[in-house]
Amino acid sequence: MSDVKPVSELSFKEGLFELDGIVRSLESGQLELEESIKSYERGVELLGSLKSRLDEAQQKVSVLMGELEPDAGDEIDEKLS
Repeated sequence: MSDVKPVSELSFKEGLFELDGIVRSLESGQLELEESIKSYERGVELLGSLKSRLDEAQQKVSVLMGELEPDAGDEIDEKLS
């Protein structure tokens, strides 16, 4: 893990791919204890970053969806016209 990119420099897809690899290696039970701990720490860091990015994307989608929906006040104005 010495030539590993910082999490902040990974694309979402790269981070997800790396996290999947970490999960697979941990589940295999073939790693030494020290390497398992390093991998687990990296996985936690990746998971936090990916979750944050997903939350941010969800917030952007919510804002965009809000822009598409008519305001309640607009609906009332149309009925009164």
